[in-house]
Amino acid sequence: MVPKFTPVADMTYTQAVAEIEEILRMMQADSLDIDLLATYTRRATELLSECRRRLTDTDRELQSILNPQQ
Repeated sequence: MVPKFTPVADMTYTQAVAEIEEILRMMQADSLDIDLLATYTRRATELLSECRRRLTDTDRELQSILNPQQ
């Protein structure tokens, strides 16, 4: 059965990180069905990409606030 995922755009950063951690726990515990391994790997990659984007955007925003002359 293919899992139903919440769209990444609808998740908070904290929710995305929690889902990544859950996927990692399943992989480390060998409790992830091999037939779903690629699905969960793609999902984790998508979540990581979105988290990285949000961190980068937040960093840029903070830099512009803290260093407005640049």
